[in-house]
Amino acid sequence: MDLVLLRSFLAVAEIGAITEAAEQIGITQPALSRRLQQLEQHLGVELLVRGRKGATLTEMGRLVQSEALGIVARYEQMRELVSSHQRLEGGTVRIGGGATAVSFILPEAIAEFQAAYPQVRFQMREAGSSEIADDVVAGHLELGVVTLPVRDRELDITMLTDDRIVLVARHDHPLAQRRRVRIVDLADQAFVAFEAGSALRQIIDAKLRDAGVEVNVVMELRSIPAILRMVATTGNLAFVSQLGVEPHGDVVVIPVQGLRIERRLAVIARRGVALSPAASAFTERLKSLHH
Repeated sequence: MDLVLLRSFLAVAEIGAITEAAEQIGITQPALSRRLQQLEQHLGVELLVRGRKGATLTEMGRLVQSEALGIVARYEQMRELVSSHQRLEGGTVRIGGGATAVSFILPEAIAEFQAAYPQVRFQMREAGSSEIADDVVAGHLELGVVTLPVRDRELDITMLTDDRIVLVARHDHPLAQRRRVRIVDLADQAFVAFEAGSALRQIIDAKLRDAGVEVNVVMELRSIPAILRMVATTGNLAFVSQLGVEPHGDVVVIPVQGLRIERRLAVIARRGVALSPAASAFTERLKSLHH
Protein backbone atom coordinates (compact mmCIF):
# COMPACT_ATOMS: atom_id res chain seq x y z
CA MET A 1 0.00 0.00 0.00
CA ASP A 2 1.25 3.49 -0.88
CA LEU A 3 2.45 5.36 2.21
CA VAL A 4 1.51 8.63 0.53
CA LEU A 5 -2.15 7.59 0.66
CA LEU A 6 -1.88 6.65 4.33
CA ARG A 7 -0.14 9.91 5.24
CA SER A 8 -2.77 11.89 3.35
CA PHE A 9 -5.57 10.07 5.16
CA LEU A 10 -3.91 10.61 8.55
CA ALA A 11 -3.62 14.35 7.85
CA VAL A 12 -7.37 14.57 7.18
CA ALA A 13 -8.16 12.41 10.20
CA GLU A 14 -6.12 14.68 12.47
CA ILE A 15 -7.35 18.03 11.11
CA GLY A 16 -10.93 17.01 10.36
CA ALA A 17 -11.15 18.95 7.11
CA ILE A 18 -9.96 18.11 3.60
CA THR A 19 -9.22 21.67 2.47
CA GLU A 20 -7.12 22.52 5.53
CA ALA A 21 -5.30 19.16 5.33
CA ALA A 22 -4.48 19.78 1.67
CA GLU A 23 -2.96 23.16 2.55
CA GLN A 24 -0.88 21.58 5.31
CA ILE A 25 0.64 18.86 3.15
CA GLY A 26 1.09 21.19 0.17
CA ILE A 27 -1.31 19.83 -2.47
CA THR A 28 -4.63 20.94 -3.90
CA GLN A 29 -7.96 19.93 -2.38
CA PRO A 30 -9.00 17.91 -5.50
CA ALA A 31 -5.66 16.04 -5.46
CA LEU A 32 -6.15 15.13 -1.80
CA SER A 33 -9.70 14.01 -2.46
CA ARG A 34 -8.46 11.69 -5.21
CA ARG A 35 -5.94 10.16 -2.81
CA LEU A 36 -8.66 9.49 -0.26
CA GLN A 37 -10.83 7.88 -2.91
CA GLN A 38 -7.94 5.68 -4.04
CA LEU A 39 -7.38 4.51 -0.46
CA GLU A 40 -11.08 3.75 0.05
CA GLN A 41 -11.17 1.84 -3.24
CA HIS A 42 -8.06 -0.10 -2.29
CA LEU A 43 -9.49 -1.11 1.10
CA GLY A 44 -13.06 -1.49 -0.13
CA VAL A 45 -14.56 0.55 2.72
CA GLU A 46 -15.72 4.10 3.39
CA LEU A 47 -13.28 5.88 5.68
CA LEU A 48 -14.72 9.40 5.90
CA VAL A 49 -18.09 11.08 6.02
CA ARG A 50 -17.83 14.40 4.20
CA GLY A 51 -20.08 17.23 5.34
CA ARG A 52 -20.33 20.98 5.49
CA LYS A 53 -18.53 21.04 8.81
CA GLY A 54 -15.66 18.91 7.62
CA ALA A 55 -14.79 15.23 7.42
CA THR A 56 -15.40 12.74 10.23
CA LEU A 57 -14.15 9.20 10.52
CA THR A 58 -16.37 6.19 10.09
CA GLU A 59 -15.91 3.22 12.41
CA MET A 60 -13.70 1.58 9.75
CA GLY A 61 -11.93 4.91 9.38
CA ARG A 62 -11.00 4.86 13.07
CA LEU A 63 -9.68 1.31 12.70
CA VAL A 64 -7.59 2.27 9.66
CA GLN A 65 -6.29 5.38 11.45
CA SER A 66 -5.02 3.28 14.35
CA GLU A 67 -3.28 0.79 12.06
CA ALA A 68 -1.92 3.48 9.72
CA LEU A 69 -0.28 5.32 12.62
CA GLY A 70 1.61 2.12 13.49
CA ILE A 71 2.61 1.45 9.87
CA VAL A 72 3.92 4.97 9.34
CA ALA A 73 5.78 4.88 12.67
CA ARG A 74 7.43 1.55 11.80
CA TYR A 75 8.44 2.89 8.41
CA GLU A 76 10.04 5.94 10.03
CA GLN A 77 11.89 3.66 12.45
CA MET A 78 13.16 1.63 9.50
CA ARG A 79 14.33 4.76 7.69
CA GLU A 80 16.15 5.97 10.81
CA LEU A 81 17.76 2.55 11.29
CA VAL A 82 19.02 2.55 7.69
CA SER A 83 20.23 6.11 8.08
CA SER A 84 22.10 5.28 11.30
CA HIS A 85 23.83 2.38 9.55
CA GLN A 86 24.81 4.69 6.71
CA ARG A 87 26.33 7.06 9.29
CA LEU A 88 28.07 4.06 10.96
CA GLU A 89 26.08 4.71 14.13
CA GLY A 90 24.99 1.07 14.09
CA GLY A 91 25.35 -2.13 12.15
CA THR A 92 27.20 -5.41 12.43
CA VAL A 93 30.30 -6.61 10.59
CA ARG A 94 30.18 -10.39 10.07
CA ILE A 95 33.74 -11.49 9.37
CA GLY A 96 35.80 -14.65 9.56
CA GLY A 97 39.42 -15.67 9.22
CA GLY A 98 42.06 -18.20 10.07
CA ALA A 99 44.17 -18.37 13.21
CA THR A 100 46.57 -15.61 12.15
CA ALA A 101 43.83 -13.22 11.09
CA VAL A 102 41.69 -13.73 14.19
CA SER A 103 44.61 -13.53 16.63
CA PHE A 104 46.97 -10.97 15.09
CA ILE A 105 45.39 -9.01 12.23
CA LEU A 106 41.76 -8.34 13.07
CA PRO A 107 42.04 -7.35 16.78
CA GLU A 108 44.07 -4.20 16.10
CA ALA A 109 41.89 -3.21 13.15
CA ILE A 110 38.68 -3.78 15.13
CA ALA A 111 39.98 -1.79 18.10
CA GLU A 112 40.82 1.19 15.90
CA PHE A 113 37.52 0.95 14.02
CA GLN A 114 35.40 0.76 17.18
CA ALA A 115 37.27 3.70 18.67
CA ALA A 116 35.92 5.74 15.75
CA TYR A 117 32.54 3.98 15.48
CA PRO A 118 31.73 2.51 18.91
CA GLN A 119 28.17 1.46 18.02
CA VAL A 120 29.24 -0.94 15.25
CA ARG A 121 29.27 -4.56 16.44
CA PHE A 122 31.42 -7.44 15.20
CA GLN A 123 30.57 -11.12 14.80
CA MET A 124 33.74 -13.11 14.14
CA ARG A 125 34.35 -16.74 13.22
CA GLU A 126 37.67 -18.59 13.20
CA ALA A 127 38.05 -21.38 10.66
CA GLY A 128 40.21 -22.50 7.76
CA SER A 129 40.34 -20.43 4.58
CA SER A 130 38.17 -22.84 2.56
CA GLU A 131 35.45 -22.82 5.23
CA ILE A 132 35.54 -19.03 5.45
CA ALA A 133 35.27 -18.75 1.66
CA ASP A 134 32.27 -21.10 1.68
CA ASP A 135 30.58 -19.02 4.38
CA VAL A 136 31.13 -15.80 2.44
CA VAL A 137 29.68 -17.33 -0.74
CA ALA A 138 26.70 -18.66 1.23
CA GLY A 139 26.06 -15.27 2.82
CA HIS A 140 26.77 -16.39 6.39
CA LEU A 141 29.69 -13.92 6.50
CA GLU A 142 30.11 -10.62 4.68
CA LEU A 143 33.91 -10.61 4.82
CA GLY A 144 36.73 -13.08 5.21
CA VAL A 145 40.49 -12.84 5.64
CA VAL A 146 41.97 -15.88 3.92
CA THR A 147 45.19 -17.37 2.60
CA LEU A 148 45.44 -17.22 -1.18
CA PRO A 149 44.70 -18.88 -3.47
CA VAL A 150 40.95 -19.30 -3.20
CA ARG A 151 39.43 -20.49 -6.43
CA ASP A 152 35.77 -19.58 -6.09
CA ARG A 153 34.54 -17.46 -8.97
CA GLU A 154 31.82 -15.95 -6.77
CA LEU A 155 34.33 -14.00 -4.68
CA ASP A 156 35.83 -10.53 -4.95
CA ILE A 157 39.42 -10.74 -3.71
CA THR A 158 41.40 -7.77 -2.38
CA MET A 159 45.08 -8.30 -1.57
CA LEU A 160 45.84 -7.44 2.06
CA THR A 161 49.43 -8.32 3.01
CA ASP A 162 52.31 -10.78 2.62
CA ASP A 163 52.94 -12.96 5.66
CA ARG A 164 56.38 -14.48 6.35
CA ILE A 165 56.37 -17.99 7.83
CA VAL A 166 59.30 -18.66 10.19
CA LEU A 167 60.82 -21.59 12.07
CA VAL A 168 60.51 -21.26 15.87
CA ALA A 169 62.03 -23.24 18.72
CA ARG A 170 62.57 -23.07 22.45
CA HIS A 171 65.74 -21.15 23.29
CA ASP A 172 67.54 -24.31 24.45
CA HIS A 173 66.79 -26.38 21.34
CA PRO A 174 70.00 -27.71 19.70
CA LEU A 175 69.25 -25.90 16.43
CA ALA A 176 68.88 -22.62 18.31
CA GLN A 177 72.50 -22.93 19.40
CA ARG A 178 73.89 -23.20 15.88
CA ARG A 179 75.26 -20.26 13.95
CA ARG A 180 73.94 -21.71 10.70
CA VAL A 181 70.91 -23.93 10.10
CA ARG A 182 70.37 -25.60 6.71
CA ILE A 183 67.21 -27.11 5.30
CA VAL A 184 68.62 -30.63 5.61
CA ASP A 185 69.04 -30.07 9.36
CA LEU A 186 65.24 -30.13 9.68
CA ALA A 187 64.94 -33.72 8.51
CA ASP A 188 63.39 -36.00 11.13
CA GLN A 189 63.08 -33.17 13.69
CA ALA A 190 59.90 -33.31 15.79
CA PHE A 191 57.39 -30.65 14.73
CA VAL A 192 54.15 -29.22 16.02
CA ALA A 193 52.15 -28.36 12.91
CA PHE A 194 48.91 -26.75 11.82
CA GLU A 195 46.02 -29.08 11.10
CA ALA A 196 46.40 -31.20 7.98
CA GLY A 197 44.48 -29.76 5.06
CA SER A 198 44.65 -26.16 6.25
CA ALA A 199 45.85 -23.64 3.67
CA LEU A 200 48.96 -22.71 5.66
CA ARG A 201 49.89 -26.35 6.30
CA GLN A 202 49.69 -27.05 2.58
CA ILE A 203 52.02 -24.13 1.80
CA ILE A 204 54.58 -25.23 4.40
CA ASP A 205 54.47 -28.89 3.35
CA ALA A 206 54.88 -27.94 -0.31
CA LYS A 207 57.97 -25.83 0.42
CA LEU A 208 59.59 -28.57 2.47
CA ARG A 209 58.72 -31.17 -0.13
CA ASP A 210 60.28 -29.05 -2.87
CA ALA A 211 63.43 -28.85 -0.72
CA GLY A 212 63.48 -32.64 -0.37
CA VAL A 213 62.93 -32.56 3.40
CA GLU A 214 60.48 -34.67 5.37
CA VAL A 215 59.83 -33.62 8.96
CA ASN A 216 58.30 -35.62 11.77
CA VAL A 217 54.94 -34.09 12.73
CA VAL A 218 54.15 -35.26 16.25
CA MET A 219 51.19 -32.97 16.93
CA GLU A 220 48.62 -30.92 15.01
CA LEU A 221 46.92 -27.81 16.40
CA ARG A 222 44.72 -25.05 14.97
CA SER A 223 45.84 -21.83 16.66
CA ILE A 224 49.20 -20.07 16.71
CA PRO A 225 49.12 -19.35 20.48
CA ALA A 226 48.53 -23.06 21.15
CA ILE A 227 51.39 -24.05 18.85
CA LEU A 228 53.80 -21.55 20.43
CA ARG A 229 52.85 -22.74 23.91
CA MET A 230 53.47 -26.34 22.88
CA VAL A 231 56.85 -25.42 21.38
CA ALA A 232 57.82 -23.68 24.62
CA THR A 233 56.78 -26.61 26.81
CA THR A 234 57.75 -29.66 24.71
CA GLY A 235 60.84 -28.34 22.92
CA ASN A 236 59.47 -29.33 19.50
CA LEU A 237 59.86 -27.12 16.44
CA ALA A 238 57.14 -25.36 14.46
CA PHE A 239 56.55 -23.13 11.47
CA VAL A 240 54.25 -20.21 12.25
CA SER A 241 53.41 -16.72 11.03
CA GLN A 242 55.99 -14.13 12.02
CA LEU A 243 53.05 -11.93 13.06
CA GLY A 244 52.40 -14.30 15.95
CA VAL A 245 55.96 -14.65 17.18
CA GLU A 246 56.80 -11.03 17.85
CA PRO A 247 54.97 -10.69 21.21
CA HIS A 248 55.95 -14.19 22.38
CA GLY A 249 59.06 -14.30 24.60
CA ASP A 250 59.22 -18.06 25.18
CA VAL A 251 60.44 -19.00 21.71
CA VAL A 252 63.09 -17.81 19.25
CA VAL A 253 63.07 -17.54 15.48
CA ILE A 254 65.66 -19.68 13.69
CA PRO A 255 66.69 -18.51 10.20
CA VAL A 256 67.07 -21.40 7.76
CA GLN A 257 69.48 -20.94 4.87
CA GLY A 258 67.84 -21.35 1.48
CA LEU A 259 64.31 -21.55 2.87
CA ARG A 260 61.82 -18.73 2.48
CA ILE A 261 58.13 -19.41 3.08
CA GLU A 262 55.55 -16.71 2.48
CA ARG A 263 51.85 -16.58 1.91
CA ARG A 264 49.46 -13.90 0.70
CA LEU A 265 46.51 -12.86 2.81
CA ALA A 266 43.47 -11.26 1.21
CA VAL A 267 40.05 -9.91 2.09
CA ILE A 268 37.19 -11.65 0.32
CA ALA A 269 33.57 -10.69 -0.20
CA ARG A 270 30.76 -12.13 -2.27
CA ARG A 271 30.87 -10.89 -5.85
CA GLY A 272 27.91 -8.81 -6.98
CA VAL A 273 26.57 -8.23 -3.45
CA ALA A 274 26.88 -4.75 -1.99
CA LEU A 275 28.56 -4.66 1.40
CA SER A 276 26.83 -3.04 4.34
CA PRO A 277 28.19 0.45 5.13
CA ALA A 278 29.97 -0.89 8.23
CA ALA A 279 31.60 -3.80 6.36
CA SER A 280 32.66 -1.52 3.51
CA ALA A 281 34.24 1.01 5.89
CA PHE A 282 35.98 -1.74 7.86
CA THR A 283 37.46 -3.19 4.67
CA GLU A 284 39.00 0.18 3.89
CA ARG A 285 40.39 0.37 7.45
CA LEU A 286 41.97 -3.07 7.08
CA LYS A 287 43.58 -2.12 3.78
CA SER A 288 44.98 1.13 5.18
CA LEU A 289 46.59 -0.71 8.09
CA HIS A 290 48.37 -3.31 5.95
CA HIS A 291 49.24 -1.53 2.70
